[in-house]
Amino acid sequence: MVELPKTKPNASGRICYREAVPRDAADQAEVFHHAVMQGAASHYSLAQREAWASALPREASAWSARQLLFTTLVATCDGRCVGFLELDISRARIETLYVWSSLARRGIGSTLLIHAERLLLEQDASRVTIEASLVLGESLKKHGWTCHGEEWVERGGESLPRLRMSKKLGAVET
Repeated sequence: MVELPKTKPNASGRICYREAVPRDAADQAEVFHHAVMQGAASHYSLAQREAWASALPREASAWSARQLLFTTLVATCDGRCVGFLELDISRARIETLYVWSSLARRGIGSTLLIHAERLLLEQDASRVTIEASLVLGESLKKHGWTCHGEEWVERGGESLPRLRMSKKLGAVET
């Protein structure tokens, strides 16, 4: 089990960070859907967002299965998952990072990234990579990530731009 600091103060309550458990899967499906459909509206067309959202089932069983493939960290509020990050530790790669759209830009995603970076450092990784949406890419650039160019991925017949990014890992800040 991954050890994470338990709480972070938040204006609307306390956000807790921990490794995902199967009961989080249904919430993960909803966080993903709403983050794509609402949170990405300023950067992607409706057709692109619908194709993106349909790429992963809106079913708990699919997200529970993904928990077996990736180290999944969740941010919870009042016991409900409000954000999550899927990490492939062996490849030093962040697979996904989503936060409930109404809670975006409150540090939840940044805190999940800090925990993921710490886990990678513990495994002697020197760099982390991600293929980030245009929405996430803007924020990552402000936090020390380097963009290595844009690429296009096909989802449900729609082409979606994303950014290949990486960050050099260093000592954990206290």
